[in-house]
Amino acid sequence: MTLQIIFEGYRWQMLLGYIVPLFLTLTIALFPIFKSKKKHWRWGITAFSIVYIVVMVGLPVLFPIFSFEKPTGEYFIGTKSYHIIDMNRKEVRSSDKGKHRELMIQIWYPSKEENSLQPERYIKEVGAITAGIERALSFPAWTLSHLNLVKAHAKENLAISSDKNNFPILIFSHGMTGFRNQNTFQIEKLVSHGYIVVGIDHVYDAAATVFPNGEEVLLEPNNLSGFEGLDQHMEIWTEDVSFVLDILEEWNSDKGMDFLSGKLNMDKIGMFGHSYGGAAAAQMLLKDVRIKVALNMDGVLYGEPIPTVGFSKPYMQMNAVKSIDKSIFDTSLDAAISLSGKSRSSYEAFWKESQERRENASKGKGFTMVIPNTSHMSYTDFHLFSPLLCNKGEDIRKVHKIINELSLAFFDEFLLEKKSGLIWDKANKYPEISLHSSIEED
Repeated sequence: MTLQIIFEGYRWQMLLGYIVPLFLTLTIALFPIFKSKKKHWRWGITAFSIVYIVVMVGLPVLFPIFSFEKPTGEYFIGTKSYHIIDMNRKEVRSSDKGKHRELMIQIWYPSKEENSLQPERYIKEVGAITAGIERALSFPAWTLSHLNLVKAHAKENLAISSDKNNFPILIFSHGMTGFRNQNTFQIEKLVSHGYIVVGIDHVYDAAATVFPNGEEVLLEPNNLSGFEGLDQHMEIWTEDVSFVLDILEEWNSDKGMDFLSGKLNMDKIGMFGHSYGGAAAAQMLLKDVRIKVALNMDGVLYGEPIPTVGFSKPYMQMNAVKSIDKSIFDTSLDAAISLSGKSRSSYEAFWKESQERRENASKGKGFTMVIPNTSHMSYTDFHLFSPLLCNKGEDIRKVHKIINELSLAFFDEFLLEKKSGLIWDKANKYPEISLHSSIEED
């Protein structure tokens, strides 16, 4: 127990394990007494010991110090975080009326440098992030405190690889109440295969944003519901992304940041996101010519209407089964109505509109993919936090593998213009998934 605390660190799931030495000491000391007692006392002690051991082992299993799959690409992964301020926008949600919009971004980049540095912690600001998650999901923050022990594969301050003149860029946008590295399982895969990924914390809508001066901005629920409010709110997110693209252009210039100067291929930019961030990726595909392709992971398409003929640029929609199965929606409808007080007709109208928007997105140059046994958070790291969160029949490691291979194939084929039909080649490895497209197969 002492070695575990020294080398791994204290975590609440091990509390019963920490007590074991005391428990064993008392057992040895009291053994002569129990030996002389009636048999039912000894059976009671035995039963208690069995329950104790089961709980002691069970807690670390149910709330594990998980690890991410080793990235399969040729590159190691470097990372750096930056604080940026948009002087052209006021922060409308701040009590300080003179405050400008501030963001934290994290850049993951390919490196050929392997060194003895320890990998970065998965989440540095665990206290803030878990407090934000508690606000969003009523998931007690202390139950996730052990996430500060989880390691990613990225290391800070590695040299960016010099084997290519520049690298394609992918912007990542988290879901509402998420955080910029919530899809580390996917980001590391893409970076190891030669992409630079830039993750954005959409401050106030992220679980938490922690600035370099130590200021913590926790999630502030916006109480938006329905399409009207969430469609309008999307403008803030797309402006965030456009500002980040402007910053990257500046950093890539001759007078930009030495670290990234000339290393960004500004002609090869894609975007991916989860939930509301996935909708933001779709909106950027419509609005900003710099975004050439977009991947939306189970995001309802909030924002400006998608053309009824679909997108004119490559787009992929990954849907969770529980998000598109009407029977599942109907089963949960009564509970939702009783909790929210909204009418059945309003829920039915929302369902109809959300499915129509997804259908429009699948037209034109759109792809639609569904993975069995998935729900909304299957497309993030979240189900790695505990097996209690997984769906019945879901193998989250396999789900992530499918997401990773199809994501990489999509960006390789349509952003980098590699082998035609690559996405279908990958999809054919997994007959259990459903992949459809209006683009004719070669």
